[in-house]
This record gives sequence, structure tokens and C-alpha cells, in this order.
Amino acid sequence: MLHKKRLILLVSFLCCMKMFSQEGLPVYFDYLSDNYYLIHPSMAGAGTGGKIRLTARKQWFDVEKAPNLQTLNAHVRLGDKSGVGAIVFNDENGYHSQTGVKLTYAHHLRFSRNVIDLDQLSFGISVGMIQSRLDETEFNSIIPDPIISGGDLNTSYFNMDLGVSYHLFEFYTHFTVKNLLGSGRDLYTVEEFDNLRRYLFSVGYVFGKTDWQFEPSVMFQYAEFTEEAAIDLNAKVYKDMEFGRLWGGLSFRRSFDGAKYNIEGQEASQKLQLLTPILGVNYKNFMFSYNYSYQFGDIRFDNGGYHQITLGYDFLQGKKPYDCNCPAVNY
Repeated sequence: MLHKKRLILLVSFLCCMKMFSQEGLPVYFDYLSDNYYLIHPSMAGAGTGGKIRLTARKQWFDVEKAPNLQTLNAHVRLGDKSGVGAIVFNDENGYHSQTGVKLTYAHHLRFSRNVIDLDQLSFGISVGMIQSRLDETEFNSIIPDPIISGGDLNTSYFNMDLGVSYHLFEFYTHFTVKNLLGSGRDLYTVEEFDNLRRYLFSVGYVFGKTDWQFEPSVMFQYAEFTEEAAIDLNAKVYKDMEFGRLWGGLSFRRSFDGAKYNIEGQEASQKLQLLTPILGVNYKNFMFSYNYSYQFGDIRFDNGGYHQITLGYDFLQGKKPYDCNCPAVNY
């Protein structure tokens, strides 16, 4: 039993270290549910009203203590130039977990001559507190292990994110620095690095002026300390209906660096590859979406995939929306 728990702890630690150093709020695919604020603070209040998004993600249903994540965020426009927002999240991975809260302020500069043409440059800053926890209370052994304390370890720290966004009608781009301060947890008995800075860059365009629209986009992320990089190639299709809007898409994530392993005496390398289809619907002020991520490769922890659902509500939408097909700010 102790060896099994050590294995889960090791897998949890390696996941936190290897998946682009995702201490803090992980970057998955929910941003494709018109939820860019979750990763880019400059998107707080970028539209004319406000949004609420609730997400739940679960990996490997048949694995005990498998990774799972829940997030709740809300943001709203205040006046002509300001936006505020808040994010609360809970992330569990084996015997390690983290909870956090982020508060955001964004400033929006409009360059258009009227309020319905979208030509806007936005700046945002998020300040957050994260609490990391390592539960060793079930780690019991007849032979004492000096590495295992047997307690419930907790540590907290502050960090901040900075971001900038630009929208010009159907075109958009974002750049964000996550964990700018570089501070991190000091939870495990092994030495941990403090530089958790991660850089995100997104760009996309919405084509189509009829009931059908097509939106290709790209997101690139880079972890400074580990020098890991990955890219998301995304494509979404929208169909306007009498009751609202139907949409779906596909995302492919690939890392630039591979993890080396030995199989049958030969060394091989495997890169992270995730294929994620996503489906969603907007009905009046409500939104629902579902995405499923499947990992390719010979070395996998489990054959199951990663499920995520999102519930959304748009409020204070009384003002006229921007005169563009720009779902990230109009819906």
C-alpha cells in the first residue's frame, strides 16, 4: 500500500513539474468556450457586459485520486474604460492539491469613433493567492521513512499575471505573462524551483458574415525555467439559430520537447499530443459546452481521456454589442 501511495505521489509531483510547470491555474482548453479571461487578465470586461463561467474537469475516471479541476470566474465592464474580474479554482492531483483566488483589473482603450465598432487595446493585471497542500496522513509504514512526515502540509504564496489584448473587428490577439513574480511553493522535502513564469500568446480571426462563421486560432505557451514549449492549433465553426447559436471545434496541442524513455532496451522520445473536440450552445444568456481530450503516444498513464464541461451566463447585456462577429466579447 505504501509503495502504491508513493507512486501516486510521484506521478502527482511529476505532473506538476512536467506539464509546463503548471503550479497555479493550469492552462487547458476551456478558453475555447469564449472563456479567454480564464488565462488572459486583459479580457476582464472586454465586452459591453459581464460573464460568469463555471468549469469542471476530470481525468481518468477509473484511476483513484486522478487529477480534477474546478474553476469559477466572473468579470464585467465598469464604465467606458475599466473591467474587473475574479477567479476561484481548486486543482487536485493525487495527494497534492491547490486552491487559489485571483482578482483582476483591466483598462480598455477604444480607438474607434463610435461605440459599436470594435478597435480596442486592453491591459490587465491579476493578483492571486495560492495555497498548496500535500496530504501524507495516509502514508503509513512499519519502517519509518524520513522523507514522509505523515502530516498534512500546507503552504501559501502570492503571485500576479500581466496581459495585453488587441481586438480589431474580427481579429484578436493576446499576450500574457503568468506567475510574473516567480515565487512558488516550498512544500516538498526535495528542492523546488521558484521560477514559475509562463508566457502565453494567442491570435485568431473570425471569417464569415452569414449565419455560418469559421474561426481559426493559435495559442503558444512557453515555460521559462524548464524551457518547455507547446502550441495549440484550433478551429471552430458557428451556426446562428433562431434560439441562439450552435458551435463546435477541434484543438490539437503538441509540445516541442519530448520526454525520453527506454522500451525493450532502446531509447525513444515522446512528445505531448492532445486532440480535443469541443461542442457548445448559446441559448439566450446561457452557455453550455463540453470538451474531451485524448492523448496520443505509446506511454500513457491510462487509456481514458479528459472530460470538461462549462456552464456560463452573460449578464448586463443591455448595451448594443459590437458590430462584428467576435464571440469572445459579444457572447
